[in-house]
Amino acid sequence: MLKAFATLSTPLIATAIIFGAACAQGAEANLSGSYKCGPDAKACQWSGSAFTITQTGKELEIKNDKGATGTGTLTSEISVSAGPPWNMLGVISGSNGVIDWSNGTVWRKQ
Repeated sequence: MLKAFATLSTPLIATAIIFGAACAQGAEANLSGSYKCGPDAKACQWSGSAFTITQTGKELEIKNDKGATGTGTLTSEISVSAGPPWNMLGVISGSNGVIDWSNGTVWRKQ
């Protein structure tokens, strides 16, 4: 019985170690900076074409070139949500400063 337990528990322990290491590697994304909206000017008409994000921890302050200001939240290492006036969810692409938004626009860090 003890041998069977050891055989079953080894893969579980290895999985837990790998999962824990993967979680520990992650760092909070730094979204502070200036962004340009794309992929084309028409896609960005209503939201603005240039944005500035100021980040404090997981909280974001977002301003656009039209004078609108809103808040956002870093919801994970790879995701962000923006409140009014944009009301959209975004996926952060690696460390290259790109946010793909649920409205089809893409913000690229300048």
